[in-house]
Amino acid sequence: MKRVVIIGASSGMGMEVAKLFLAEGCMLGVAARREDRLQAIKQLAPDRVVTATIDVTADDAPQRLRALIDELGGMDLFFYSSGIGKQNRMLTPDIELNTVNTNGMGFTRMIGEAYRYFAECGEGHIAAITSIAGTKGLGPAPSYSATKAMQNVYLQSLEQQAHARGLKIRFTDIRPGFVETDLLKGDFRYPMMLKPEKVARQIVRAVINKRHVKVIDWRYAILTALWRRLPRSLWRHLKL
Repeated sequence: MKRVVIIGASSGMGMEVAKLFLAEGCMLGVAARREDRLQAIKQLAPDRVVTATIDVTADDAPQRLRALIDELGGMDLFFYSSGIGKQNRMLTPDIELNTVNTNGMGFTRMIGEAYRYFAECGEGHIAAITSIAGTKGLGPAPSYSATKAMQNVYLQSLEQQAHARGLKIRFTDIRPGFVETDLLKGDFRYPMMLKPEKVARQIVRAVINKRHVKVIDWRYAILTALWRRLPRSLWRHLKL
């Protein structure tokens, strides 16, 4: 059985992906800030699920991750689904700094520890949900957009480093569009909203097929391809 550790499995995409990996026969180590919310997953297969409380912004998060891996009996796939994001047109400082702390520092802390674990083992697979928001700087959500771009580049950098070191570590950067999860609840209605169950199936397929980068879905693949081709002189004038 493949042993999968999922960070951010208490809701949204992390929970949906966890259910699918269970259906594939995997053993799971699932973690979130509130461990009680993970019981819905554990009840699906009590003998194949272990849970842990991990806050990615806490200094002890790497040690808690290692403890979860030990309890699971090892790790073959590290799946990262933790993050926050808000529109912040008024550039409220707390929103910007909390986003950078979670999506920047927290991401680096946890992906880095998973990378070091796999480097010790000699092989493994790291998959992370980032976002299409990292394609270009988005004025409505500056820190969210910037941290997602950082995540994209960080995974690419580690992939290059692993190859140079001769490590058999695979990476899958998953970039969904707008998904109907708690993260996007509010008064603003986002366009082209995706159903989490459908997105989760595409995510698991991309991981199993060892895709390097997966944009979900095809409409967002076309949209982001167009975004990349727009020069800054035009992009800065778009009203998003």
